[in-house]
Amino acid sequence: MSASILFSLVIAYFLILLFVSWKTGKGSNNESFFIGNRNSNWMLVAFGMIGTSLSGVTFVSVPGAVGKDAWGYMQVTLGYMIGYVTIALVLLPLYYRLKLTSIYDYLLKRLGFLSYKTGASFFILSRLVGATARLYLVVNILQNTILDSFGVPFWLSTLIILAMIILYTFEGGVKTIVWTDTLQTSGMLLGLIICTIYLLTHMHLGLGESFHAMSEKGLTRIFNTDPNSKNFFVKQIIAGAFITITMTGIDQEMMQKSISVTNLKDSKKNMLTLSVIMVVVLGLFLFLGGLLYLYAGKEGIAVSGDALFPEIALHHMTPMISVIFIIALISALFPSADGAMTALTASFCIDILGMNRKENWSEAKKKKVRQLVHLITAFSFLIMVLIFKWINDKSMIGIILKLAGYTYGPLLGLFAFGIFTKRKVKDAVVPIICIVAPILCYLIDENQKKLFGGFEIGLELLVINAAITYVGLLIFSKKQVELEK
Repeated sequence: MSASILFSLVIAYFLILLFVSWKTGKGSNNESFFIGNRNSNWMLVAFGMIGTSLSGVTFVSVPGAVGKDAWGYMQVTLGYMIGYVTIALVLLPLYYRLKLTSIYDYLLKRLGFLSYKTGASFFILSRLVGATARLYLVVNILQNTILDSFGVPFWLSTLIILAMIILYTFEGGVKTIVWTDTLQTSGMLLGLIICTIYLLTHMHLGLGESFHAMSEKGLTRIFNTDPNSKNFFVKQIIAGAFITITMTGIDQEMMQKSISVTNLKDSKKNMLTLSVIMVVVLGLFLFLGGLLYLYAGKEGIAVSGDALFPEIALHHMTPMISVIFIIALISALFPSADGAMTALTASFCIDILGMNRKENWSEAKKKKVRQLVHLITAFSFLIMVLIFKWINDKSMIGIILKLAGYTYGPLLGLFAFGIFTKRKVKDAVVPIICIVAPILCYLIDENQKKLFGGFEIGLELLVINAAITYVGLLIFSKKQVELEK
């Protein structure tokens, strides 16, 4: 399949997104951009959030990691389900009761102004790093498979893709994204299923035979029973639960879609439905990963990690499968990037600039400021993607989860303190506590062999970070007789 044809498919796909944006963005205002006028359909939100949660990193990194970790990622996935249930039962009722546009308004009401600003700032940092790492991976694949042949430099490729995202999110925001994410999730899942069926057919394997072949090569192992290992199943399940609570439940990007649903009951349905679908979809990604390694062994393909799926799909499958792979890949790219850009724009406007509290600002002025912030956010994405290009890590899912442990930990500590205690924190010291906690976690991580011997800390670093933040808040707090409801 020529690069010109593949490039034409990318352009055609983008034009479809523009059409959806035009249809859904009519009559949009700031409320449409931020929370979709609170009338989003819960089924569309649940389905679209699959694409946002998974992204292009999951599409290539989870199957690619099977060669090293077998199906060990399922341990984290089981934790994800626990996290989604916790969000549905604990966090969503809180957000709906307070009628929040930005979920970090909760920190303002409960802890204070500086706590609020600190929480929002950590979200902006966390989402900027995580979203751009995901964006880098997919742009890099598109660069290597299509754009290099046109002589387009990497920085320009990234700029063009970001311009595409700006065009279809500029007006409608969340109102548009709910629909475009549904379209894109469909493309990603269709690509996943078709590629899986193709591999089974090509290798003349039934489901039972494929499981047996994977098992013989040690590719189906799920549970790690070594308590000292960083992949010990208890650690991974706990880490998965807290990763979901933080990267979904206290993440403005994910929650702005959930709170755009008309009522709490439907929003809970959205989250609980998502919890079940995610386990099934990630299980299918792991199964695909096993098939890819069986295929690579059979064909003598000496590629692994993030490069495995693109290598097989684009160079060892039929041209039609190559087309499907590219469509699925860009379907995985856009939901992660468009939602992050919109959420960062919303959080900066509402939480940092305090747009909703500026009664002397007209709606027209607010819209102009929001559009300017959206453009600045896109430029920030460009800079961060170029940084990740310079780092050039071979397995992005590992680095994303590691960075999340440092940046989301203080957020988790702040929300846990607010929800589970009735103490009044000294607001002025909160920013210091939230900066010190990740630094201490880094020192613990770098010196864990000296501190713990053979015991390894993995993804549970997020929990340790939150615990340090929580303890710091406890130390600098006092009892509060009356807690504002």
